Amino acid sequence: MKKDEATMSIEAVLRAFHAIRPDPGKIEQRVSFGTSGHRGSSLLGTFNEAHICAIAQAVADYRVQAGYTGPLFLGHDTHALSRPAWEVALEVLSANGVEVCIDSRAGVVATPLISRAILQHNTQQAEQLADGLIITPSHNPPEDGGIKYNPAHGGPAEGGVTSWIEQQANRYLEQGLKGVKRVSLANAQEQAQAYDFVEAYVAELGRVVDMQAIAASGLKLGVDPMGGTALPVWQAVAERYGLDLTIVNAEQDTSFAFMPPDHDGKIRMDCSSTAAMANLLAIKDRFDLAFGNDPDADRHGIVDTFGLMNPNHFLAVCIDYLLGHRPEWSNTLKVGKTLVSSSLIDRVVARHGRELYEVPVGFKWFVEGLHRGWLAFGGEESAGASFLTRSGQPWSTDKDGIILCLLAAEITAVTGKTPGEYYRELVLRHGEPRYRRVDTPCSPEQKAAFKHLSPEALSIDSLAGDPVSDVLVAAPGNQEAIGGLKVITENGWFAARPSGTEALYKVYAESFTGEEHLEALIEAAQSLMDRVLVAE
Repeated sequence: MKKDEATMSIEAVLRAFHAIRPDPGKIEQRVSFGTSGHRGSSLLGTFNEAHICAIAQAVADYRVQAGYTGPLFLGHDTHALSRPAWEVALEVLSANGVEVCIDSRAGVVATPLISRAILQHNTQQAEQLADGLIITPSHNPPEDGGIKYNPAHGGPAEGGVTSWIEQQANRYLEQGLKGVKRVSLANAQEQAQAYDFVEAYVAELGRVVDMQAIAASGLKLGVDPMGGTALPVWQAVAERYGLDLTIVNAEQDTSFAFMPPDHDGKIRMDCSSTAAMANLLAIKDRFDLAFGNDPDADRHGIVDTFGLMNPNHFLAVCIDYLLGHRPEWSNTLKVGKTLVSSSLIDRVVARHGRELYEVPVGFKWFVEGLHRGWLAFGGEESAGASFLTRSGQPWSTDKDGIILCLLAAEITAVTGKTPGEYYRELVLRHGEPRYRRVDTPCSPEQKAAFKHLSPEALSIDSLAGDPVSDVLVAAPGNQEAIGGLKVITENGWFAARPSGTEALYKVYAESFTGEEHLEALIEAAQSLMDRVLVAE
């Protein structure tokens, strides 16, 4: 899309945010919290002013029920809808007497900075608990909007909390926003408290990553914030710690017109996509190591001489390195992964004699462990992770793309190996996995059938030539339902689960035997699912 066309499109999106009133009688236009909050499009009546009014009022109501009397940290990213949604949320929260902390620099705020601010406040003032709202649709296209809530533990709200907020917000929509309080923007901004999110976060980075080692190494680093909230953070990091760090693109444009199209032709700020990261990949040889972050900086993309690193591969490298270079960490700390992340992680964790904590898809499952300090690391296959401080204390209970990028630099500074080189040594010891995700169309009835799957119903003894060792419908770490199933053999596995937003189901598969075996796994998985879902 050309620059002027993109601008016109964004203008239409902004007009629709205020002009379109969602119809709560239409299920697709109601408030719906998925794994990452409520997301939608103003043009489709799924992310509009009324939604934010209702959600902000519901959050204010929830705070009363939960007994939160501390501040609410409010931030937004660089998507076009994020600023107007932030303004509406501020107006509603202020009208409810909530002390709202907003950025003292009047800038955008990254997700991990909100999480960190909540934890810092609640550690110091536990009698007046704080929480937070982040206005972001993450890496979604420029026209999308999103909002997510982080309660007092600092991480993504658990299902019970989001269900309560969702139901309350939809009641307000049904009542035509009757009961929603609101003041003028000028009044709300006057009431708000200024908070320097960047300074509070950057000043403490040495607690979680060895910043001295990075600075002393002289590594030449490159960063692409992809037009998002990471920009002011990286600027402050470079200045405070004296790093040889080049920000390759400092542009912030709500149309994201500078972004190359993703694999499907859409503009999507996905730092785990080689297509979306093409700008940085084209100049990777100028740097020893380079990074990318999505618009709210909760994801990471790591680039070295081998190119963009597979998120699964990098998670395994991070875990192996951290378990060998954090002497203050207790040997009883567990390591978290989602059940569709690479089994290379299982092998790394076992070698270090640690306990694996395998959970369903979604970062929310790691929050309690990170918050209470019994989980050293939590990572998911989609390039989101966080970990404890060097002394074993909570750092961020939400995904933190900044510290994962800095950890890549620490690994290179300390070991002399880039993450890609480190990974190649890792697979010599543990075997090299082949991993792929395949999406398959399915009907609403087939999606519903996933809820009723059981190991007994599968009647499967072998998979792609290997005996089946386990069939899971609940995650081993916390026994929570995975919304699908996972079939495991000695040499590979597959997992299948329905999409939460599209008419398809996803098959994840991994082989430690090779590409041909991976193809056989995927084929066997699809054949099995077709049979089981029809039977259901």
